[in-house]
Amino acid sequence: MPGGPVPPPSPGELIPGQKTATPALVEGIREQAPAARNAAGAARAYLAAKQDRYRIADPGRDLEPVGTVTADGQETVRLRQKYHGIPVLGGQYVVRMEKQDGRRVVTGTSGKYFTGLRTGTTAEVDDALAVERAIDAVLARLGAEKFTAYEGDEEGKENATPLTGTSHGLVVLPTGPGVLARHVTVRGADPARGEPVLREVYIDAQAGYPVLQYSGIRTFGAPGTTAEGIAAGRLTQEPAKSTELVEPAPDETGSGLKLDGRTVELQVTHDDARAAYVLRDHSRIQNDTEDVLATWDARGKWAGDLVGNWPADLQEFSSPTPAFGAEATEAGAVDAHWAAGQVYDYYKNKHGRDSLDGRGMSIDSLVGTTNYGQPYVNAFWDGQKMVYGNGDDEYRPLAAGLDVVGHEMTHGVVDHSADLVYAGQSGAMNEAIADYFGNAIETDVHGIPMDDPDSGLLGEALCRTRTPRECAARDLNDGRTTAKSFLGVGFGTDSGGVHLNSTIFSGALWDIREDVGPTLADKIVYKALTEYLTPLDGFTQGRDAVIAAAKALGTGAKDLTAVQRAFNAHGIVPNWELALGVDSDLLIERVNTYDSQLGAGGDWWAASTSNEAGSEAYSVWAGRTDGTGQLKLMSPNDGRYHVNPATDGKTVVWQAHGASGVDILARPLAGGPVKTLWHGRSVGSALDVDGDVVAFAYNNYGGRAGVAYLSLKDPANVVTIGGGTYHRATFPSLSHGKVVYQDRQRVSAVYETTTRVIDVATGEDKVIQQAAPGASLGPTAVTGDHVYWLLDEIDQNGMTALRRSGLDGSGMTDLSPETGPKALHVFDLTASEEAVTVGARTPDPAFRNESLAKLWQFSPEGEDDGVRRSRVSCNRGEQLSAAAASGTQVVWLDATTGISNVVTRTRPSGTCD
Repeated sequence: MPGGPVPPPSPGELIPGQKTATPALVEGIREQAPAARNAAGAARAYLAAKQDRYRIADPGRDLEPVGTVTADGQETVRLRQKYHGIPVLGGQYVVRMEKQDGRRVVTGTSGKYFTGLRTGTTAEVDDALAVERAIDAVLARLGAEKFTAYEGDEEGKENATPLTGTSHGLVVLPTGPGVLARHVTVRGADPARGEPVLREVYIDAQAGYPVLQYSGIRTFGAPGTTAEGIAAGRLTQEPAKSTELVEPAPDETGSGLKLDGRTVELQVTHDDARAAYVLRDHSRIQNDTEDVLATWDARGKWAGDLVGNWPADLQEFSSPTPAFGAEATEAGAVDAHWAAGQVYDYYKNKHGRDSLDGRGMSIDSLVGTTNYGQPYVNAFWDGQKMVYGNGDDEYRPLAAGLDVVGHEMTHGVVDHSADLVYAGQSGAMNEAIADYFGNAIETDVHGIPMDDPDSGLLGEALCRTRTPRECAARDLNDGRTTAKSFLGVGFGTDSGGVHLNSTIFSGALWDIREDVGPTLADKIVYKALTEYLTPLDGFTQGRDAVIAAAKALGTGAKDLTAVQRAFNAHGIVPNWELALGVDSDLLIERVNTYDSQLGAGGDWWAASTSNEAGSEAYSVWAGRTDGTGQLKLMSPNDGRYHVNPATDGKTVVWQAHGASGVDILARPLAGGPVKTLWHGRSVGSALDVDGDVVAFAYNNYGGRAGVAYLSLKDPANVVTIGGGTYHRATFPSLSHGKVVYQDRQRVSAVYETTTRVIDVATGEDKVIQQAAPGASLGPTAVTGDHVYWLLDEIDQNGMTALRRSGLDGSGMTDLSPETGPKALHVFDLTASEEAVTVGARTPDPAFRNESLAKLWQFSPEGEDDGVRRSRVSCNRGEQLSAAAASGTQVVWLDATTGISNVVTRTRPSGTCD
C-alpha cells in the first residue's frame, strides 16, 4: 500500500452517553475511515461501519452534515441528528479525522445522538394553533410576576396582542422516546414594560401544550440591567450586499479618539455617494463579495426595534475627514470599530478563523442605541450583528469595553461552531466562553499580565467614576465553585441561569489560562469549542471536551494536570450536582414538567410530573405531606398534559390540555372516576377547590380574562365573571365558601379596579378594596378569617405589597410594604389559617442567590407590628409554586440542585444569615 498501512484500531478512551447507547466521547483512537468523496461522507460511512460502538443504525439517513472545519491536515465534521426526517433539538455528533497518505484516519468522536427516540411523527396541532398557544404561553410567563392581566384598556385596542409568532416547523425534543413539537419564535414587546421580547417556544404537536420555553437573548448583562435585557433574534432583513464580484473602494487609514482618551488608527473608506468617509473596513475580510467590517450609526434607534430587524435608513457612521471627531467618540463608534478589528485579528491570527462564521461574513456593529429613548446599559448579539447601548451618567457606551465587544462577537463564533443552546448549563457555558475570549482578547491587546488581580474583570472599563472592581459585571477570578454557588433556576429566570452560573465554568477556564499560559490555554478552549462541544452539553461534558482538546494538542503531563485541577477546584467533576445540600424534605424527585403549579390542602399535596423515561405526557399525582404512604395517580394517561393541580385534602382538581382545548377535571383522593367539570379554549394557572366548590381562571379569545366557579355536584351550573372586552377578572382563590378575585371593568367610561369577595351560598359580591388609579392587583388568597392579596401602587419602583384584611374589608394592613427597608417584590402567595407564604425577590440588581425567588412566611406573632417574617427555606437557587398545607407547613418546587423537586418544610428556617 502506498505510504504503508494505517495503524491498527486502538480502543482508546470511551465515555458513555447519558440516556443513549451512543458514546458521549471517544478519544485516543486511530481508525481508518472508508473512502468517500468528502469528509462528511467519510464520517457517516465510518459511523455506519462501527455500529457496534455507536449504535447509529443509518448515519446516511439520520445524520445531516452541518459543516466541516479543515485546518492543519485535520477535518472536523459536524452532523445533525434527524428522526424520520425531523430535526432533533441538540442532537449533534462530531467526527474528527486527519489526512494520512491520502486517506482519512478517525482520531475521535463526541456529541449527542439519541438512540431511544420512538415518538410518532404525525402532528395533530397545526402551525396556526401552535403559534396561538406559544403566544399565550409567553404572555403567561411575562405576566407571572408583573400583574399584566388588564393591559390594553384604550378603546379599540383591547384585543390587540403585543406579540407575534413564527413557526419553524416540527422538531423532536430528545426527552425519553422523544416529544414531537412545533418550534415557534415569539417576538414583540412586553405588555407591562414595553421591553422587547424574543422567546423560543416548543409546543407539543399532539396536545398543544408548551413543553419548553427559553429566551433567545444573548446580552453582556452590564450591572443595573435585568437578566432579560434586550431580546436577540435573527435578522428579518439583512443589509443589502452584492454577491457578485466587486472591486471594493480603497481603504484609508483614519483615526479617532476612544472613550479612554487614546487616539487609535481606524480603517475607513471614502463613500463617494455620501461624499464622506465611513467606518467601513475592507482590509481585513478578503473574499469575492462585499463583506466588510462596518460600524453603523444607530443613535435615535430603540434597541427593541433593532432585534431581528435592519432599519432601511440605517447608515454607517460618517465623517467629512478620515479623522473621526467627537460625535463618533461619544456614540462609541470609534471604540466599536477599533475593537471589532482587534477581535477579528485575534481570531484570524491566533486561530486561523476568518470572521465569526469562519467564512468571512460581514461584521456589523450598531452604536448609540437607547431603550425606548432612555439610557440602554447593555449590548447584544442577534445572530447577525452587534448592538451596543448608549450608556448613562455612570456607564459609558457599551462598546467602550474591548472585553464587551469580544464577548458579543464570540457569541457569533459560538453560534457558528458548537451552537450551545442558550438555556441552562449549555447557556451558561455559552456565556462562559464569550466571557473567556472577551477577556483573553482584552488582556492580550492591552498587555495585562495574567497575575494582575484585576485581569479577570469584565466590563471594568465602562464606568466614568467607579473603580474597575466596583464597575465590573463579572470576575473570572471570583473563586466560585459549583458545590457552594451553583444557582438552580428555571428557564424563566436568566434563561436557566446563563449569567448566574457562567463564572463557575469560565472561572475554571481562566484558572487554566493562568496556570498553563495564554497561548496554550486559548488553543485548548478554542479547539474544545470548535471540535468537541455540541449544543446541549453541560458542565461535565464541557470539562471532558476541554481535557480531550488538551490531550489532542499534545499537552504535557504537568499542564494537563493543571487543566484537570482547574475543573476540580471549581467543583466540575462527574455527578457534581449531588454535592448541593438542602434544608428541606424531599417529597418527589425530578418532576420533569414545565410551568405547572403545586397544590396542597389538609394533609395532602398534588403535583404534575412526567416519568423519568418521558414515555407519557404529564400526569397528576398526590401524596401525604408527611411523606408517608404511596403516591396516588389521579389522572388518566391519555396523551393530554395534566397540570396545575389543587387539593383540599379530599378532592384533587386539575387542568388537562389537549389539541381541542382545556378541561378542568376532578377526582376524589379516596378513589373513583375522573369527572370532567368544564371545557374551554384557554385557562390561567389559578385553580382551587374547597369542599363542593371549584374556582378557576379562564381566557376567552384575545386573552380576555375571566373567573369561574362551579359545584362538583352540578358542574353545568357554572358562574362566570369577566371575560369580556370591558370587564376582566382574574387571580381567584377559594376557601370556606368564599371566592376572592381581582376585578377590572369600565364604569361610566372610567375603569375601576377592585378586590372582591363572593359568598358562594348567597351570591353576594362584596368590594374589599377599590384600588387607586394606575394600581395593579395580583394574586389572592383567602382563609376562614382573612383575605390576602398583592398590589403594585407605585409604578416602576420594582416592589409590590402584601395586603391583608378581614372578610368584610376591615383591619386592612400591609404585612409586607411596597416601600421601606423590608420591601420585597412579591409575586405569588398561598395561605393557611396560621400563616401566609409568599414568593418574592429582594431589591437587588445583581445576579446572586439572595436576589432569586425565595419563600417568605408571615405569621401573626413575635414582632412589634404583630407579624413575624421568616424565610421558609435557606436552600440556594429558586423556590417557586408554594402551596400551603396545614399549620405553617409549605410544599414548593425547589431548583437548588438544578432540577425541580417537590419539597416541604413544616416550619420556617429563619433568617438565613
